[in-house]
Amino acid sequence: MVIIRLKEITEMSSEDRAQKLVTLRTELVRIKTMVKAGGAVDNPTRIRELRKTIAQILTVENEYKLGIRKAAEEPEKKQKKKAEKPAKEPKAKKETEETTSQ
Repeated sequence: MVIIRLKEITEMSSEDRAQKLVTLRTELVRIKTMVKAGGAVDNPTRIRELRKTIAQILTVENEYKLGIRKAAEEPEKKQKKKAEKPAKEPKAKKETEETTSQ
């Protein structure tokens, strides 16, 4: 069960990622507190999912800061450039002397 997909994380703005990070961290602290207190947790694998999602958000945010991952606007520009390029026309076959002499 995925909390949030990587594609959704990359499409978020920096502020949205920071806000989501805060909510996930508070949920993780709440669940860990329940475990330490000896209480039963409904879904123990939720801890792993939360940690993984937090790591993904931090990684994407760091990639944007370092310039490894470009802003979401740039892939759209690339798609427009591809659409604007005319398709290559197939090369015409060279006529041989036989077809021209007939």
